[in-house]
Amino acid sequence: MRVLLTGRFDAGEREAWAAELARQLPEVAWLSDAEADAAPAGITAAVVANPAPGRLGRLPDLRLIQSLWAGVDKLLADSTLPAQVPIARMVDPAMNAAMAETALWAVLALHRGFFAYQAQQRQGLWRPLPQRRADEVPVRVLGRGQMGGTAAARIAALGYPVQTWGRDDGDLAARLAGAQVVVNLLPLTPATRGLLDARAFAALPRGAALVNLARGAHVVDADLLAALDSGQLAHAVLDVFHTEPLPPGHPFWQHPAVTVLPHAAAATDERSAAAVVAANLRALAAGAPIAHLVDRARGY
Repeated sequence: MRVLLTGRFDAGEREAWAAELARQLPEVAWLSDAEADAAPAGITAAVVANPAPGRLGRLPDLRLIQSLWAGVDKLLADSTLPAQVPIARMVDPAMNAAMAETALWAVLALHRGFFAYQAQQRQGLWRPLPQRRADEVPVRVLGRGQMGGTAAARIAALGYPVQTWGRDDGDLAARLAGAQVVVNLLPLTPATRGLLDARAFAALPRGAALVNLARGAHVVDADLLAALDSGQLAHAVLDVFHTEPLPPGHPFWQHPAVTVLPHAAAATDERSAAAVVAANLRALAAGAPIAHLVDRARGY
């Protein structure tokens, strides 16, 4: 089997992926972009990390596009993507666990006032804050997929009242009522872009908090800043942004009620993710069902 490994990788990242994939799939001929350009025929699969637009449309025998990333919104934005070729997204158990750990950390920190204590430390203040019980802090997890489900289960295990919301559940504002912490783990689709806006923030009780670990485009930044400045929201933990890296001078950097993470909530684990790729490529070779196929109409 000839497979193209292509995409936008950080320095050394492609080499690390190539080594792990070759270790787990020694029977595969792993090709670079240059090798695929020289001999595109016979390449039956592409393992991709946000590939350059038009790259996959040049492969006449392509039968599977396997994404290395959980989100496929950037991949689906390529209008030249072969319409007949199935796409599989990455569902990495190790990444799901890591994302749940970050979500749980954020909920705990918000519940127990740890961000407020951090601010007090900078001011030299010794001031214990009122302490609520976990069962007094309702949490809403947006997203019922692998990541959302794992995070919701981990948070609920510590005694928080957790409800989840998916795109098919109707009005979001009704589900947000009463929530003290909202954790966003939705896929980015046309239906969810800009979903967290002034209307959503107004539906929350005053002093609630937002944890966005999904995509920056889910949030209307101006509406979030207005909600924070007015006190409608007490704090926001943001791992993802419209432009990444977050530009210098952006209001989020210095806002006292914002915690900025550098898109680091959960990294794909090359070892476990390569095992997912290996299973799908072997299924392709055997004519067996492919796992985690993307519904292009839904966008994930």
